[in-house]
Amino acid sequence: MRFVTNLPHKIEEEEHVWIPVSDGTRLAARIWRPASSSEEPVPAVLEYIPYRKRDLSSVRDSMHHPYIAGHGYACLRVDLRGTGESEGVLSDEYLEQEQSDAEDVLEWIAAQPWCNGRTGMMGISWGGFAALQVAARRPPSLQAIVIASFTDDRYADDMHYMGGCLLSDNLAEAGTMFAYGTCPPDPALVGERWRDMWLERLENTRPWALEWLRHQRRDDYWRHASVCEDYDAVQCPVLASSGWADGYSNAVSRLLSHLDGPRKGLVGPWSHKFPHLGEPGPAIGYLQEVVRWWDHWLKDADNGAMDGPMLSTWMQESVPPSTAYEERPGRWVGEPSWPSPAIEAVPHPLSRHRVGDPGESVAEEELTIQSPLSVGQFAGKWASYNAPPDLPYDQREEDGGSLVFDTEELTERVEILGSPTVEIEFSVSEPVAMVAARLSDVAPDGASTRVTYGLLNLTRRDDADLPEAFEPRPLEPGRRYRATVQLNGVGQAFPPGHRIRLSLSTSYWPLAWPPPKPVLLSVYAGSSTLTLPVRPPTEQGEMRTRPFEEPEGTPPLETTTLVPGESRWEVSRDLVNYGSALEIVKDAGTIRYEDIGLDVGRRAYERYDSVADDFESVRGESAWTMSFARDDWNVRTETRTVLRSTETEFVVNATLDGYEGDRRVFSRTWNERVPRDHI
Repeated sequence: MRFVTNLPHKIEEEEHVWIPVSDGTRLAARIWRPASSSEEPVPAVLEYIPYRKRDLSSVRDSMHHPYIAGHGYACLRVDLRGTGESEGVLSDEYLEQEQSDAEDVLEWIAAQPWCNGRTGMMGISWGGFAALQVAARRPPSLQAIVIASFTDDRYADDMHYMGGCLLSDNLAEAGTMFAYGTCPPDPALVGERWRDMWLERLENTRPWALEWLRHQRRDDYWRHASVCEDYDAVQCPVLASSGWADGYSNAVSRLLSHLDGPRKGLVGPWSHKFPHLGEPGPAIGYLQEVVRWWDHWLKDADNGAMDGPMLSTWMQESVPPSTAYEERPGRWVGEPSWPSPAIEAVPHPLSRHRVGDPGESVAEEELTIQSPLSVGQFAGKWASYNAPPDLPYDQREEDGGSLVFDTEELTERVEILGSPTVEIEFSVSEPVAMVAARLSDVAPDGASTRVTYGLLNLTRRDDADLPEAFEPRPLEPGRRYRATVQLNGVGQAFPPGHRIRLSLSTSYWPLAWPPPKPVLLSVYAGSSTLTLPVRPPTEQGEMRTRPFEEPEGTPPLETTTLVPGESRWEVSRDLVNYGSALEIVKDAGTIRYEDIGLDVGRRAYERYDSVADDFESVRGESAWTMSFARDDWNVRTETRTVLRSTETEFVVNATLDGYEGDRRVFSRTWNERVPRDHI
């Protein structure tokens, strides 16, 4: 990345500003704006997230907010109620209160003397959710948004559930927010009130996993703040981006399909990162694109921001399987509209171990599989959070416990862009069952690189046709049904000499929680189909009117590593007691933020284990330690959530401890059960 200091506008920074909302609660903001804005008001851009502007997000914030401010905008980073120095308690994600607060914040911003009354919102992940959700509420000043790594459907396409299957990221994210939501504010900003504010957070926090497990169907809890419920509500221009290695790769194309207003989409090879920080690379000059977007929609500049394709995507080339890549080879391709008329849905019949040619006649044959729990240990994370090695590894071992269908060796290059689908005619041995479908690129030496995948809880088998339903219906063992599994969208090229492989398994642990019992799945070849979204490799794909620039940003805040961190991702198997485990350590060590003299430690530990094919032995754990210290102030929180299950229940055990120095000042334990609802 190129760090830029010579910006068009000299900027001023206000490190801590209180913004009052309707009920009297004050939210904490950091503001960067042109020095001239007191006399010459400018548009304003808000990023609204719970990740602590004072420390944990400050380095990242320092690279893009001053950059945008230096191009003539007031930029604000506001912490949600109950996070950072903001007053109150954060009790769940995307609540009505959160969005109402955001409207109050925008109203406050628009009324400031340095703002000309025009505002935008931007953000990644929670910040992208927030911007899209607030846009659907149409606050008067909000005129455009820029969002990355987000979803429009909180139930069907988020880290909680996928195809009606419970994701392990539901537990992992609950553990993350259990930790972040219980951190103290900084006494340097809030004074002696810090302890009362901290204890209020500790006393009013519950493990979010409990609430998320109580909503195993698509109910009003998930419909709230899911923009897919009413796309017409979003009327402002939207610049949306994501990455193929991210769990949020699908929402960009859905917005392009369903929104009516001005919109542009961008999908690169990246994990859960802004495109200017994108890994795997290549990263791009995303902030230049963002400034161009704001200049057009907030300053009325005729700068060609809407020129070129509606959707720009990275067409990935074939690579060997790896849990991490520095760069993914490929090229940018563009589509003038989405869905693209250039893409053809090509159905391939499934026969015994073969993906047939289009139009081929295939005799019906029953094929069966009952996958071991070990299938899924090389699946990587639901979303690559740029904590390698969290990408899927060689799929050959996974394929050993799956039904496998291969094409013949390709004689010509095949490119796909969009969401493959698998339509199966099937029967099962149990009333609750799932299927995981994986599409892989198989090299001549047999190495198998997963390209994309999809999950479907077969009790919710009509979801692909009726996404508003998601109502479970138990399966009758032995009865034949039809279901469609939609795989995540992807752009991928398969070269000549390679094969395309479809693999079906009845479990995918630990990426997804397994069904209550092992299931024998019968798939009927001749009545089942893989459909690929084939994109002809034509010159139309290189229709960008201008190339992306090199990544830019302002220099990051200075930090010093006091204690080095640790990253670990280990798969283990004990051949004495047949235990299997995946252990993940993400330890950032201890970092000193030099501008504020604050030492911050952050360590996350996850473990997912099971014994042989005992489905009741499945267990997930998420534990965090967060510490904050300056001079004689030394505070830490320790959180731990463990999830188990029986055939009929989920069992949650959680602990929360708060310490001042070595003295424990708060402790609480939860031991609760939630009935399984056809999961």
